[in-house]
Amino acid sequence: MPSKSKAQHNLMEAVAHSPKFAKKVGIPQTVGKDFAAADKGKKFKDGGVVQSLKKAGFYEEGKSKPERLKIVSQATTKPERLKIVEKLYSDKKMKKGGPSLAIGRGEKLPADKGAGLTAKGREKYNRETGSNLKAPQPQGGPRRDSFCARMEPVAEKSDKGSRARASMRRWNCPGWD
Repeated sequence: MPSKSKAQHNLMEAVAHSPKFAKKVGIPQTVGKDFAAADKGKKFKDGGVVQSLKKAGFYEEGKSKPERLKIVSQATTKPERLKIVEKLYSDKKMKKGGPSLAIGRGEKLPADKGAGLTAKGREKYNRETGSNLKAPQPQGGPRRDSFCARMEPVAEKSDKGSRARASMRRWNCPGWD
């Protein structure tokens, strides 16, 4: 069976040539050898990091891998990192500020009902941005703890009827009854 991607091909080549690695990843070496044999002569498109770096203008053909890595690692100042991210995501079809979500369409809850997104709103946001928003976790757990810690400074500065305070109550954050 041939590999479906360059990453899978590389994995199977490593498995085929290293018994120690094959044992570590839990793939029999014979399977790796079968894939490697099926991939003989097959060409794979550049994908993942290489494609992203080419798109951002930080990948130069003809240079060795260490030279290319040096070029990328030199872009370490914040403005340069922002420039890379902007180039990588400039083709996104999302308006600045995110997708439009409204209370009237049932995508958000009003502040008096706990604020936050409804299931319909989360689904729309995930579809348009590629995110993976999940429902609130008011019963407790690591997501609730993280949310409460991030939102507390915002909610403290907000007015009594604000969406921030309502969301703190909806998530059952300690001290926001």
